[in-house]
Amino acid sequence: MIQRIQSVYLILAVIVSAGLHFAIPVYSTSSGEPVYAVAHLELVALFFGSALLSLITIFLFKNRKLQFVLGRLNIILNFILLGVLVYQSQILSGGAAAPEKGIGMLIPIISIVFIALANKAIKRDEDLVKSVDRLR
Repeated sequence: MIQRIQSVYLILAVIVSAGLHFAIPVYSTSSGEPVYAVAHLELVALFFGSALLSLITIFLFKNRKLQFVLGRLNIILNFILLGVLVYQSQILSGGAAAPEKGIGMLIPIISIVFIALANKAIKRDEDLVKSVDRLR
């Protein structure tokens, strides 16, 4: 059912993954100019891939096991995205000349938290259904 708490968590993950990278800078250049994730095609693809996977997961509410697995895959995708962000921040030209890493680096972590909460709620629902089936 779409009105479950895991759907709310997944919608928040979609909003964080699809929307915040446009508004929050990932890092700043040595001149103080903010750089957004939109400037890098691979980052945009990973952000939208994560958002799309979360959106697909919302509508698989009848298949909780697949929903749980897709949540885990989305967490892995967000860890890959986080790794790419950290790698790109480390290879900036000037190295220490760009000391300001933007708060945009935390977007994948926020998304991971929401997806983990959704997976916890999915697991709780699955356990509840199994316990009711045992009673029959």
